[in-house]
Amino acid sequence: MAKVSIGLRGWRFEEDEIFSDDGELKPLDEIPEDPRERLVRLVSLVEEPCDVCYLEHGEEDIHRCREAEIVYGEPEGEVLLCPEHEPDLIYWFREAGGSEHKGSVEFADRFHEWVAAGNESPEGFGSVEHVEEDPGGLPELPDQQEVQERIEADFDGDRIDILELAGQEPRDEDEQLTESDLADSDLDLSTDYPSDR
Repeated sequence: MAKVSIGLRGWRFEEDEIFSDDGELKPLDEIPEDPRERLVRLVSLVEEPCDVCYLEHGEEDIHRCREAEIVYGEPEGEVLLCPEHEPDLIYWFREAGGSEHKGSVEFADRFHEWVAAGNESPEGFGSVEHVEEDPGGLPELPDQQEVQERIEADFDGDRIDILELAGQEPRDEDEQLTESDLADSDLDLSTDYPSDR
């Protein structure tokens, strides 16, 4: 089977790992871990701005940023690019030391630092030629809500007994904590804990 990109060019998936025989996305628990992680991450990246455009224009002028069409790097350390800025990443990767960060989550940070320092590819530097055989023939990515629902549907959560983890005897589910239990513990209910609200 062929490799395909979905949503954004760059990350490529083995068709038989992510699609069922009828051409639909497989249930998440049937997709191997690495492609599943990339698919779930892709859902949140589609329609995001190009990183280089964003560095140029910032949040105030985000409307001037082009939408990303390409993704490079690893999940949580990826770089999003429009076709106009793809040569900058290719140049940085091939000619300016970017390949040292291949496979690391620092990949995006190092590229962003390079761009923020005023670097760019030389004029006329080529890009990668992407071949699209049948982009309309692939199913659409599920939206974030659908992915969350799929994850929750497949999740069989286990209850964690904190007392057991702490090496204490677990309590019966019906047994209530008493005031003397709390008084004998190190728990200080009068403490003000930091809050971000």
